[in-house]
Amino acid sequence: MYSYTILERKLVEKMLYFEIKKVFVKLSSKLACIFLMFILGVTCYISITDIKFVNENGETTIGIHAIQELKRQKNNWSGYLTEEKIAEVISENNRIINTQEYRSEDVKQNNIAYGWRQGISDIRSLMVYSYGKFREYDYYIPDNLKAEDAEKFYSNRILNLQEWLNTDANNQFSEEEKEYLIAQYESLEVPLYYEAADGWKQLLENSPTILMIMVFVLGFLVSNIFPSEKQLKAESIFFSAMHGRDRAILAKIKAGIWITTIIYWGVMIVFSAVVLGVLGADGAYCKIQTSMAGWKSFYNISYLQEYLIVMFGGYIGTVFIILLTMLVSVKTKSAVLAVIVPFIVVFIPSFLNSSSNYIVAKLLGLLPDQLLQLNVAISYFNLYDIGIQIIGAVELLFIIYLIGIILLCPMLYSTNKRIPGK
Repeated sequence: MYSYTILERKLVEKMLYFEIKKVFVKLSSKLACIFLMFILGVTCYISITDIKFVNENGETTIGIHAIQELKRQKNNWSGYLTEEKIAEVISENNRIINTQEYRSEDVKQNNIAYGWRQGISDIRSLMVYSYGKFREYDYYIPDNLKAEDAEKFYSNRILNLQEWLNTDANNQFSEEEKEYLIAQYESLEVPLYYEAADGWKQLLENSPTILMIMVFVLGFLVSNIFPSEKQLKAESIFFSAMHGRDRAILAKIKAGIWITTIIYWGVMIVFSAVVLGVLGADGAYCKIQTSMAGWKSFYNISYLQEYLIVMFGGYIGTVFIILLTMLVSVKTKSAVLAVIVPFIVVFIPSFLNSSSNYIVAKLLGLLPDQLLQLNVAISYFNLYDIGIQIIGAVELLFIIYLIGIILLCPMLYSTNKRIPGK
């Protein structure tokens, strides 16, 4: 019995190895992987060079020195954003805008003044949102503040939300949903702790690019796993073999999941290591509300928590889309039709306009493409009433597509066993 188990295990391993080898032996698959590596390299380069620093001469620089100098200047203002700290930033901003360099009509002099403000740039950006209207952006609002306005920094965040919910968004949310959003805002622990976190910001901002391209490449790779025997006219032989209707099918499903898993985590770990390795992992435990992208979010989480949500959410979304691609390839027996699935899932929702209809926005907020851009979904106000529980889109996406993956695997298996002629 023991030796039989060993033989069975080796058989399954050989079948899995055979299916994976079939995918990567083709030139087109190798080229697809090279293309993905190229996109990875370009995205890493863009993420790093997007960080710019203006030196004391008003010259814009990039590179390691620029990254380190910008981080040093920002971290001069690190710490809890208390009323006193906000007042200091307002005073520093007022000092800079009253200098000759700032008021000069010479662009280079203006750049020098801008360079002086780089250290407070993140905090100043938060002031734009805090002291402005909820859905408006006025870059010059902080230039009109006084030190005594600092006491309203956090209270404005809640007041702006309440005003928006009672005016522009009055018909978009139920009273329970409004109360939920306000409660989430009020539950944010203040004062916030601030630290330069450009590494996490760049990583989160550019992750959707990598994820979407990766889904297309993976869809291309796995689309031919099931139709391959038909193309080789070996379908009847393969599936009429002793284990053709059970272990062979399982090996194909496992091959798709293994390929997806290895490539996904390989690419995302390399991307994370390069970006954080160069830009630094400082600010991991700072709340996302210390950035412009996260200031309005009702998810009270840190950069590290958002990163983990993006990574695991992206994996769940990728696996779901790949399994769906494989299911279409089984149903249609066509790799060409199957490879279109990722494009439909990722691109079609972007053409649907949801700005004027909140119901449509809520529906689009639950499509699988959202798992590939969770950093954006975290900033949305998509809420769903599940019984007596109000839940955000991010949590619901995890639940829906984890269940979807669990259902798709047996569907793939049973569909193959039922196909006539096999």
